[in-house]
Amino acid sequence: MADGTKIEWTDATWNPVTGCSVVSPGCTNCYAMRLAGTRLRNHPSRAGLTRDTKAGPVWNGKVRLNRQELHKPAQWKRPRNIFVVAHGDLFAKEVPDDWILDVLTVIASNPRHQFQVLTKRAERMREFMSRPDLLEDIYSNWSGFSGTAREVWSWPLHNLWLGVSAEDQPRAEERIPALLDTPAAIRWISAEPLLGIIDPRRLRYGAGHIDALEGYVHNIGPDRTAERTRINWVVAGGESGRGARPMHPDAPRLLRDRCAETDTPYFFKQWGSWLDADQLLDRIQTGPPLILRDGRPWTPARPLNFNDAAFLANLVGHPFEHRSDGGTNFRLDKTRAGRLLDGVEHNGYPEARHVG
Repeated sequence: MADGTKIEWTDATWNPVTGCSVVSPGCTNCYAMRLAGTRLRNHPSRAGLTRDTKAGPVWNGKVRLNRQELHKPAQWKRPRNIFVVAHGDLFAKEVPDDWILDVLTVIASNPRHQFQVLTKRAERMREFMSRPDLLEDIYSNWSGFSGTAREVWSWPLHNLWLGVSAEDQPRAEERIPALLDTPAAIRWISAEPLLGIIDPRRLRYGAGHIDALEGYVHNIGPDRTAERTRINWVVAGGESGRGARPMHPDAPRLLRDRCAETDTPYFFKQWGSWLDADQLLDRIQTGPPLILRDGRPWTPARPLNFNDAAFLANLVGHPFEHRSDGGTNFRLDKTRAGRLLDGVEHNGYPEARHVG
C-alpha cells in the first residue's frame, strides 16, 4: 500500500487484499503479478501468491487479507482518490464475502476519500453490491456510529467508484453490462492494457446492443429507485514492461471520440512500451527534442513523414515492427512514449457524486 503512486489517475493505492488468478488476455503481463513473484516475493503480503513458470511468475489463485493494512485510510487526513486492491481483485471468487464486507465498511466509514475499485469479475460484483441488506450489513460490521444505517449513510455509497477492466470488445461485452446493473455513485471502465478496439456505444447484449455511455433507465438498488445507469468515466492505456503488446492507435482514438459524443470524461493514461510512427513523428516535431543513441538531443531540420520510420529507428536505436494495416510501431519505454494522443493530453475526470 502506498500513500502516493505513479498511477496517473489516482493519488494512493490500498491493498487490504492481495493475490489473484489469471482470467483473460489482459492478465498476461500484470505488473502486480510480476512484482509479487519477484521483488516482493518474500514480503508477508505477497509471499506464496505466485508460482514460477518459464514465462515468469503467475498468480496461483491464493489470496490474503492484510489486516495490518485494513484501516490505513483512516490515518490519511487529507482527502485522496484511493485505488482499492491494486494488487489483486476484490471480487475474485477466492475472496470470502466477509473480507469484502470489511473493505466496504472501511470505505463507508471514511467519507472524505474517494475509493476506486476495478474488477474483472463483474458478475460477482453485481451480485454482492445488489444485496438488499448490504447497507445494514456494513453498518452492523462497524461499531463507531449511533442511529440507523440510512441515517449515517446514503445508498449507493457516495465515495465508492465501481469499475471493470476490459482489454477488448469481447471482454467489454462480458463485463460492462453487469457493471451497468450494479449500484454505484460512479461507474467506470479501465481499458488497459487496450489490446483491441472497444466500442462502448455498441455492446452486444442478448439479441441486441446497448450504449453504455448514453445509458438507459433501470430499476436498481435496495429501494428499486429508477435511475439512468451509464458509464461515468473511461480510462485507456497501452501496455508497458517486458513482453508488452502494441496498442493500435485507432483503439484509444475511438474511445476518445465516443466519450466526446456523450460528454463522458476521458483519461488517456499512456501509450506504454510501443508508440505508433505517426504519433512519434508528431511528438518529434511538436514536443521536446529526441534523444539520440549518444545522449545528444536532436530536432529534425525538415518535416518528417511516414517513410522516415526506418531512418528514425536506426537514429534513436529503438526496434520497430510493421503492422498488417501498413502502420509501424516503435518499441520505446513508457516515459518516452508519453501520454499525448494526436498531440493532446487527455485528463478527463468525473465529479464526485454525493448522494443524500
